[in-house]
Amino acid sequence: MAVGVPFGERYLAGSSAIHAMDARAKLPAALAYIFAVTLTPAGHWAALGLLALPLVAALAASRLSPLLVARRSALALPFVLAAVPLMFTKEGEALFSVPLFGWTASQQGLEAVLSILAKSWLSVVAAVILTATTPAAELLGAMRALGLPRLLVATVSFMYRYLFVIGEEALRLIRARDSRSARLAGQQAGGRLDWRAKVLGHMVGSLFLRTYERSERVYAAMQARGYDGEPRFLQVRAWRAAHVVVAAALVVYLAGVELYARY
Repeated sequence: MAVGVPFGERYLAGSSAIHAMDARAKLPAALAYIFAVTLTPAGHWAALGLLALPLVAALAASRLSPLLVARRSALALPFVLAAVPLMFTKEGEALFSVPLFGWTASQQGLEAVLSILAKSWLSVVAAVILTATTPAAELLGAMRALGLPRLLVATVSFMYRYLFVIGEEALRLIRARDSRSARLAGQQAGGRLDWRAKVLGHMVGSLFLRTYERSERVYAAMQARGYDGEPRFLQVRAWRAAHVVVAAALVVYLAGVELYARY
Protein backbone atom coordinates (compact mmCIF):
# COMPACT_ATOMS: atom_id res chain seq x y z
CA MET A 1 0.00 0.00 0.00
CA ALA A 2 1.38 3.36 -0.99
CA VAL A 3 1.79 5.87 1.76
CA GLY A 4 1.28 9.55 0.96
CA VAL A 5 3.15 12.47 2.35
CA PRO A 6 1.43 13.54 5.59
CA PHE A 7 2.45 17.16 5.31
CA GLY A 8 2.09 19.16 2.12
CA GLU A 9 3.08 22.66 1.13
CA ARG A 10 0.29 25.06 2.01
CA TYR A 11 1.21 27.72 -0.55
CA LEU A 12 -0.33 27.53 -4.02
CA ALA A 13 1.43 29.68 -6.60
CA GLY A 14 -0.73 32.12 -8.49
CA SER A 15 -0.89 35.55 -10.12
CA SER A 16 -4.00 36.96 -8.45
CA ALA A 17 -4.26 40.27 -6.62
CA ILE A 18 -4.29 38.45 -3.28
CA HIS A 19 -1.10 36.58 -4.19
CA ALA A 20 0.62 39.83 -5.13
CA MET A 21 -0.40 41.64 -1.94
CA ASP A 22 2.39 42.36 0.56
CA ALA A 23 2.49 39.84 3.41
CA ARG A 24 3.14 42.71 5.85
CA ALA A 25 -0.36 43.95 5.01
CA LYS A 26 -2.07 40.56 4.64
CA LEU A 27 -0.91 39.15 7.96
CA PRO A 28 -2.22 41.99 10.20
CA ALA A 29 -5.44 42.10 8.17
CA ALA A 30 -5.99 38.36 8.65
CA LEU A 31 -5.26 38.59 12.38
CA ALA A 32 -7.64 41.55 12.73
CA TYR A 33 -10.31 39.55 10.90
CA ILE A 34 -9.89 36.53 13.19
CA PHE A 35 -10.06 38.74 16.29
CA ALA A 36 -13.20 40.44 14.97
CA VAL A 37 -14.87 37.09 14.32
CA THR A 38 -13.90 35.83 17.77
CA LEU A 39 -15.25 38.93 19.54
CA THR A 40 -18.60 38.91 17.72
CA PRO A 41 -21.46 38.19 20.15
CA ALA A 42 -22.82 34.64 19.96
CA GLY A 43 -26.00 34.33 17.93
CA HIS A 44 -25.57 37.59 16.02
CA TRP A 45 -26.04 36.02 12.59
CA ALA A 46 -26.32 39.33 10.74
CA ALA A 47 -22.87 40.39 11.95
CA LEU A 48 -21.38 36.99 11.09
CA GLY A 49 -22.94 37.25 7.64
CA LEU A 50 -21.33 40.66 7.15
CA LEU A 51 -18.01 39.23 8.29
CA ALA A 52 -18.31 36.47 5.70
CA LEU A 53 -18.44 39.01 2.85
CA PRO A 54 -14.70 39.88 2.91
CA LEU A 55 -13.90 36.16 2.80
CA VAL A 56 -16.07 35.69 -0.27
CA ALA A 57 -14.36 38.65 -1.95
CA ALA A 58 -10.89 37.37 -1.01
CA LEU A 59 -11.70 33.87 -2.25
CA ALA A 60 -12.93 35.25 -5.58
CA ALA A 61 -9.90 37.54 -5.95
CA SER A 62 -7.43 34.77 -5.05
CA ARG A 63 -8.84 32.36 -7.67
CA LEU A 64 -8.48 29.47 -5.25
CA SER A 65 -10.61 26.40 -5.67
CA PRO A 66 -13.62 26.57 -3.29
CA LEU A 67 -13.38 22.79 -2.90
CA LEU A 68 -9.76 23.03 -1.77
CA VAL A 69 -10.59 25.77 0.73
CA ALA A 70 -13.56 23.77 2.04
CA ARG A 71 -11.42 20.66 2.43
CA ARG A 72 -8.68 22.49 4.32
CA SER A 73 -11.18 24.38 6.48
CA ALA A 74 -12.58 21.07 7.78
CA LEU A 75 -10.03 21.64 10.54
CA ALA A 76 -12.78 23.61 12.33
CA LEU A 77 -14.96 20.53 12.85
CA PRO A 78 -13.18 19.26 16.02
CA PHE A 79 -13.96 22.58 17.70
CA VAL A 80 -17.65 21.90 17.18
CA LEU A 81 -17.39 18.41 18.66
CA ALA A 82 -15.76 19.87 21.77
CA ALA A 83 -18.56 22.43 22.07
CA VAL A 84 -21.49 20.00 21.67
CA PRO A 85 -21.88 19.52 25.48
CA LEU A 86 -22.82 23.22 25.69
CA MET A 87 -26.09 22.31 24.01
CA PHE A 88 -27.07 20.29 27.09
CA THR A 89 -25.40 22.28 29.87
CA LYS A 90 -26.40 25.83 28.96
CA GLU A 91 -29.64 26.94 30.59
CA GLY A 92 -32.50 28.12 28.42
CA GLU A 93 -35.67 27.10 26.63
CA ALA A 94 -35.81 23.32 26.13
CA LEU A 95 -35.71 22.03 22.54
CA PHE A 96 -35.49 18.25 22.89
CA SER A 97 -34.27 15.65 25.35
CA VAL A 98 -32.29 12.41 25.30
CA PRO A 99 -34.18 10.10 27.73
CA LEU A 100 -31.43 7.48 27.81
CA PHE A 101 -29.00 9.89 29.49
CA GLY A 102 -31.46 12.39 30.91
CA TRP A 103 -30.02 15.25 28.84
CA THR A 104 -32.06 18.24 27.71
CA ALA A 105 -30.89 20.52 24.92
CA SER A 106 -31.67 24.22 25.17
CA GLN A 107 -32.18 26.81 22.48
CA GLN A 108 -29.43 28.97 23.95
CA GLY A 109 -27.08 25.96 23.98
CA LEU A 110 -27.79 25.20 20.33
CA GLU A 111 -27.19 28.85 19.49
CA ALA A 112 -23.83 28.75 21.30
CA VAL A 113 -22.74 25.59 19.44
CA LEU A 114 -23.74 27.01 16.04
CA SER A 115 -21.94 30.26 16.86
CA ILE A 116 -18.75 28.37 17.70
CA LEU A 117 -19.08 26.44 14.44
CA ALA A 118 -19.51 29.63 12.40
CA LYS A 119 -16.70 31.51 14.14
CA SER A 120 -14.27 28.61 13.93
CA TRP A 121 -15.02 28.00 10.27
CA LEU A 122 -14.68 31.67 9.28
CA SER A 123 -11.39 31.98 11.17
CA VAL A 124 -9.96 28.82 9.63
CA VAL A 125 -11.02 29.88 6.11
CA ALA A 126 -9.22 33.21 6.62
CA ALA A 127 -6.07 31.34 7.70
CA VAL A 128 -6.38 28.95 4.74
CA ILE A 129 -6.61 31.82 2.24
CA LEU A 130 -3.63 33.55 3.87
CA THR A 131 -1.37 30.49 3.82
CA ALA A 132 -2.49 29.40 0.34
CA THR A 133 -1.65 32.77 -1.22
CA THR A 134 1.50 33.68 0.73
CA PRO A 135 4.83 31.78 0.74
CA ALA A 136 6.06 30.75 4.17
CA ALA A 137 9.22 32.83 3.78
CA GLU A 138 7.18 35.98 3.17
CA LEU A 139 4.99 35.29 6.21
CA LEU A 140 8.07 34.86 8.39
CA GLY A 141 9.60 38.04 6.97
CA ALA A 142 6.36 39.89 7.68
CA MET A 143 6.35 38.63 11.26
CA ARG A 144 9.87 39.95 11.84
CA ALA A 145 9.19 43.22 9.99
CA LEU A 146 6.14 43.83 12.18
CA GLY A 147 8.25 43.58 15.33
CA LEU A 148 7.71 40.03 16.56
CA PRO A 149 10.63 38.73 18.67
CA ARG A 150 13.36 37.11 16.61
CA LEU A 151 13.31 34.00 18.83
CA LEU A 152 9.62 33.45 18.08
CA VAL A 153 10.13 33.96 14.33
CA ALA A 154 13.14 31.61 14.31
CA THR A 155 11.15 28.96 16.20
CA VAL A 156 8.25 29.15 13.75
CA SER A 157 10.69 29.05 10.83
CA PHE A 158 12.45 25.91 12.04
CA MET A 159 9.18 24.23 12.97
CA TYR A 160 7.77 24.78 9.48
CA ARG A 161 10.96 23.79 7.70
CA TYR A 162 11.60 20.56 9.60
CA LEU A 163 7.98 19.47 9.89
CA PHE A 164 8.35 18.00 6.40
CA VAL A 165 11.64 16.33 7.34
CA ILE A 166 10.06 14.67 10.38
CA GLY A 167 7.09 13.63 8.26
CA GLU A 168 9.39 11.91 5.75
CA GLU A 169 11.26 10.22 8.61
CA ALA A 170 7.95 8.90 9.94
CA LEU A 171 7.07 7.59 6.47
CA ARG A 172 10.33 5.63 6.33
CA LEU A 173 9.53 4.04 9.69
CA ILE A 174 6.04 3.11 8.49
CA ARG A 175 7.44 1.53 5.32
CA ALA A 176 9.94 -0.45 7.38
CA ARG A 177 7.15 -1.70 9.66
CA ASP A 178 4.93 -2.68 6.72
CA SER A 179 7.78 -4.51 4.96
CA ARG A 180 8.33 -6.63 8.08
CA SER A 181 4.63 -7.35 8.73
CA ALA A 182 3.62 -10.40 6.71
CA ARG A 183 -0.06 -10.96 6.05
CA LEU A 184 -1.50 -14.43 5.73
CA ALA A 185 -4.63 -15.18 3.75
CA GLY A 186 -7.69 -14.00 5.61
CA GLN A 187 -5.67 -12.31 8.38
CA GLN A 188 -4.88 -8.70 9.16
CA ALA A 189 -1.27 -7.64 8.71
CA GLY A 190 0.77 -6.92 11.81
CA GLY A 191 -0.73 -9.19 14.43
CA ARG A 192 -2.86 -8.31 17.43
CA LEU A 193 -3.74 -4.86 18.75
CA ASP A 194 -1.27 -5.10 21.64
CA TRP A 195 1.51 -5.96 19.16
CA ARG A 196 0.60 -2.95 17.05
CA ALA A 197 0.61 -0.67 20.12
CA LYS A 198 4.05 -1.97 21.13
CA VAL A 199 5.47 -1.39 17.65
CA LEU A 200 3.93 2.09 17.53
CA GLY A 201 5.57 2.95 20.85
CA HIS A 202 8.97 1.86 19.53
CA MET A 203 8.39 3.89 16.35
CA VAL A 204 7.57 7.05 18.32
CA GLY A 205 10.67 6.59 20.50
CA SER A 206 12.86 5.99 17.46
CA LEU A 207 11.43 9.05 15.72
CA PHE A 208 12.15 11.20 18.79
CA LEU A 209 15.76 10.03 18.97
CA ARG A 210 16.32 10.56 15.26
CA THR A 211 14.79 14.04 15.47
CA TYR A 212 16.91 14.97 18.49
CA GLU A 213 20.13 13.79 16.85
CA ARG A 214 19.28 15.59 13.61
CA SER A 215 18.58 18.83 15.51
CA GLU A 216 22.02 18.69 17.13
CA ARG A 217 23.70 18.19 13.74
CA VAL A 218 21.70 21.04 12.20
CA TYR A 219 22.52 23.40 15.07
CA ALA A 220 26.23 22.58 14.85
CA ALA A 221 26.15 23.25 11.10
CA MET A 222 24.34 26.57 11.64
CA GLN A 223 26.87 27.70 14.24
CA ALA A 224 29.71 26.80 11.87
CA ARG A 225 28.12 29.12 9.30
CA GLY A 226 27.85 32.07 11.69
CA TYR A 227 24.20 31.84 12.76
CA ASP A 228 23.46 34.41 15.48
CA GLY A 229 19.73 33.86 16.02
CA GLU A 230 18.51 36.57 13.65
CA PRO A 231 16.33 35.29 10.76
CA ARG A 232 17.48 36.82 7.48
CA PHE A 233 15.69 36.98 4.16
CA LEU A 234 17.04 37.53 0.68
CA GLN A 235 14.46 40.08 -0.46
CA VAL A 236 12.71 42.95 1.31
CA ARG A 237 9.80 44.36 -0.67
CA ALA A 238 9.05 48.06 -0.67
CA TRP A 239 5.76 49.12 0.86
CA ARG A 240 2.97 49.83 -1.62
CA ALA A 241 0.33 52.35 -0.66
CA ALA A 242 -2.47 50.35 -2.31
CA HIS A 243 -1.81 47.35 -0.08
CA VAL A 244 -1.83 49.48 3.05
CA VAL A 245 -5.08 51.15 2.00
CA VAL A 246 -6.78 47.78 1.40
CA ALA A 247 -5.67 46.44 4.78
CA ALA A 248 -6.75 49.65 6.55
CA ALA A 249 -10.13 49.59 4.79
CA LEU A 250 -10.70 46.03 5.95
CA VAL A 251 -9.87 46.97 9.55
CA VAL A 252 -12.30 49.91 9.38
CA TYR A 253 -14.99 47.60 7.96
CA LEU A 254 -14.40 45.08 10.76
CA ALA A 255 -14.62 47.81 13.38
CA GLY A 256 -17.91 48.97 11.87
CA VAL A 257 -19.36 45.46 11.96
CA GLU A 258 -18.33 45.05 15.60
CA LEU A 259 -19.94 48.36 16.53
CA TYR A 260 -23.13 47.27 14.75
CA ALA A 261 -23.09 43.91 16.54
CA ARG A 262 -22.71 45.47 19.98
CA TYR A 263 -24.70 48.70 19.77
